[in-house]
Amino acid sequence: MLDTQTYTPRLKALFASKIRAALKEEFSYKNEMQIPKLEKIVLNMGVGEAVKDTKKVKQAAEELTLIAGQKAVVTKAKKSIAGFRVREEMPLGTKVTLRGDRMYEFLDRLINIALPRVRDFRGVKGSSFDGRGNYAMGLKEHIVFPEIEFDKVDEVLGMDIIICTTAPTDAEAKALLKQFNMPFNS
Repeated sequence: MLDTQTYTPRLKALFASKIRAALKEEFSYKNEMQIPKLEKIVLNMGVGEAVKDTKKVKQAAEELTLIAGQKAVVTKAKKSIAGFRVREEMPLGTKVTLRGDRMYEFLDRLINIALPRVRDFRGVKGSSFDGRGNYAMGLKEHIVFPEIEFDKVDEVLGMDIIICTTAPTDAEAKALLKQFNMPFNS
């Protein structure tokens, strides 16, 4: 087991030692607090088949817990929608919000292990920012993460990954993520 007193995630140390200085120079910030940093990473899995079989949501929550290293929360329907056979409070998906050291560990695994394992990977879309410095992306297969043993997986699920930063503009957020070696294709 790791000693939490001395262990610092690799990307967190990189941010403190090199990335902060590079961003301060690139955007000529006058104040240290203006330098953008990662705020949180939200992982979300919507399970459409949950309408027919609620056990699939539990399976998705267990797998998301393995990926994130933190317990996943089951999300439930707010309203009933007859056309989709959805009732109020019916479990439909699962999500996790990562902050601090776990967030940096996940980002490291995403960039260096999971994304290179994606079939026909040519980089992530550079235009998926929301205008306020947050980046959203989707994965079609959650089995690209090394924590998932795909012999035991019944069904391959997709997932959404939202990276929230303190950057006020998309250009600053993209520069921050590029410093972390996020493989943008444009």
